[in-house]
Amino acid sequence: MTLDERAARRRYATVSALFWLPLGLSIAPLVLLLTERGMAMTAVAGFFAAHSLTTAALELPTGGLSDVIGRRNVLAAAGLLNLAALTLLGLGTTPVLLGLGMALMGAARALSSGPAEAWYVDTVHAHAGPDAELRTGLARGATATDAALAVGTLTGGALPWLIGLAPELGARLGEATSGLVLPLSVPLLLGAAVEIAFVSYALSALPEPPRPPTPLRHVLRDVPATVAGGLRLGGRDALVRRVLVSAGAAGSALATAELLTPGRAADLTGAPESGAVLFAALACAGFACAAVGAHLAPLTARRTGGGERAIAASLTTSAAGLLLLGVTTALPGAFALALAAVGYGLVYLGLGATGPNENDLLHRRVSSTGRATALSVQSLALQLTAALTGLIVTVLPPGPLPWSLAGAALLAGALLWARGGSESRPYAIPDATGGPDATAERRPGHGRPLGGRTGARE
Repeated sequence: MTLDERAARRRYATVSALFWLPLGLSIAPLVLLLTERGMAMTAVAGFFAAHSLTTAALELPTGGLSDVIGRRNVLAAAGLLNLAALTLLGLGTTPVLLGLGMALMGAARALSSGPAEAWYVDTVHAHAGPDAELRTGLARGATATDAALAVGTLTGGALPWLIGLAPELGARLGEATSGLVLPLSVPLLLGAAVEIAFVSYALSALPEPPRPPTPLRHVLRDVPATVAGGLRLGGRDALVRRVLVSAGAAGSALATAELLTPGRAADLTGAPESGAVLFAALACAGFACAAVGAHLAPLTARRTGGGERAIAASLTTSAAGLLLLGVTTALPGAFALALAAVGYGLVYLGLGATGPNENDLLHRRVSSTGRATALSVQSLALQLTAALTGLIVTVLPPGPLPWSLAGAALLAGALLWARGGSESRPYAIPDATGGPDATAERRPGHGRPLGGRTGARE
């Protein structure tokens, strides 16, 4: 069955929301739940390191796996791993089980990096040809992702609080489960239930062309070749290199905002407890701003004259937000709080608008056989740069310097796209594996907004 563009957009947005909603539910209660289980903060840091290292180690191999055995199967595997991870984290009481849960979540994150988006692009190309407009659908998926994270963060923070308003309910919950289920466990277990719906939807609603049976030895042989092709792609294509550099700049911005904002919120409110409440509200608002930015990505491309100029404008917006956050470190009181909220929103608004326009260009440079791998290379560039930035900004003296450095990284990324115009020149789509379909000549003008179809609404 070949889906038309509107149906593909709807299903891509739905599967994106279903995947990220459970993770959003875990954002607010996770650290508190781990400490409630008796884990020291050093152990908590170790759990998160297990998550990050597992994701980084598996990012490229799992992208290659998706290109070899199919998008739907890999998405379902990611959902099952998240189901196991959230269950272990919600019920686990020992460091081994909790660490295993975080590692499984990292593996699921690596598996999920690219297959859904690659499925959407493959489906649209199969129905409408290689000249099909992609930006609107990519924007819908990003909007659904950020909206799910915003709703999940708000719900995950509110559920334990609501249970706490009825102490007898929490007590009965603990008694019925012999203390395994705490109020802070509830959002994670709810997320595990949503994962069942995600796996069912991925398997039933994302049709793919039949793939020939692939023996295990062929999978083991083809995945490394696909990974190597994805790495070569970044080295030989100037536009793809710009996408990767921009992803690294975005990683720097996200690491800075996520690591420094909680402490800055505590400074602004005067207490860690009230700072935590402020940060939860800011996180929810940030995801909402990213959703708005993603939704406006096609309009941004039309108004600025193309995807490249839209990326430059969006990254500049995010850089302005980081610089504004740096300015607030020298200001007191409510005025600084208001400016900080505006700056935080601008960071996520700009990054939300950047993603669909970047990926629209990226998908026009790669073929189906290497599409998920290319997305994994992009994700890896973001994660590795974020990890390096995190090590740097946490040792810099507090004040405007860390924010300014991250803002400068985004401005440098924006300058790479400032000229624009290269998306209107002929170019080739390399196959990441270097296979016989390695190049296909494209017509000038491809990649620019295509009249009314760019702004089509379902």
